[in-house]
Amino acid sequence: MIIDLTVVWAFVIAFAVFAYVVMDGFDLGIGILFPFFAVGRERDSAMNTVAPVWDGNETWLVLGGGGLMAAFPLAYAIILPALYAPIIAMLLALIFRGVAFEFRWRDPGHRRWWDVGFTVGSVVAALAQGITLGALLQGITVEGRSYAGGWWDWLSPFSVLVGVSLVVGYALLGATWLIMKTEGQLQDHCFRLARILGPATVGCIVLVSLATPFLSEEYYRNWFTFPQVLFAAQVPILVAVASVLFFIGLARRWEYWPFLITLALFALGLIGLGVSMFPYVIPGAITIWDAASPEKSQLFMLVGASILIPIILAYTAYSYWVFRGKTGHEGYH
Repeated sequence: MIIDLTVVWAFVIAFAVFAYVVMDGFDLGIGILFPFFAVGRERDSAMNTVAPVWDGNETWLVLGGGGLMAAFPLAYAIILPALYAPIIAMLLALIFRGVAFEFRWRDPGHRRWWDVGFTVGSVVAALAQGITLGALLQGITVEGRSYAGGWWDWLSPFSVLVGVSLVVGYALLGATWLIMKTEGQLQDHCFRLARILGPATVGCIVLVSLATPFLSEEYYRNWFTFPQVLFAAQVPILVAVASVLFFIGLARRWEYWPFLITLALFALGLIGLGVSMFPYVIPGAITIWDAASPEKSQLFMLVGASILIPIILAYTAYSYWVFRGKTGHEGYH
């Protein structure tokens, strides 16, 4: 059996993107929700739930970006100039957010402003990630092997819709994470927030799902022609089932399942993205095979990835195991 290394690398990068969403989505969500928490114990407890792990969570963003550049250099060379503005905004926001995260503990005299910085950085980073995804989905103008669009092509009603949807979804991840990691007044507060953010997230999924198939004929065929529809139809059905389970979990005050089901909704969203785009890395223009680096390079990098990824997974699992359980409001790290 011959293994297609290009497909393997496509799945490696998809896994890195999903791992980033799983790991960093909830701590970005906490930043988005920060203004809704009371100053003092609520904010300090929310911070303490992610303080030991938040910086390691962004490792997957580096792996995804680095993997795209190494395994699909043509796609990287076209996507980057097309999306410079939202990508740079995301990176600056992540840096700004990280500085605010650390300084609010060391500079209590200006904590109010560091809290504002933490929220602004989280919202901008999440919004920029969603806009980047939306802009990629709606298509990038390519001529030959280069980007041929304008500076503002990434900005459209659809890309803004995806950006806002990701902000709402991350906020739900943050609320359900805090339900799992806290207790008492803050946990009750997060249950109330999740009851608002849950329907909002499902509504955003519905809107993006209704709009996506009509962005191109290729998407429409992938979703609605036979026999692809037999596979594609499983995605919205599973989203509906997960949504019902989510609301049952909230009503019964389950502490762990709302977060896990929210992750399942994100996983289904990623599968839906794959249904729409595969085998294209740039919709309608460049397939993963067109953009792939030479086979020997992919094989060499795959050897490194097969060593590196298990190490990252082991380190991450150990970190979450060490800092498992409920957290309080005292201290930091």
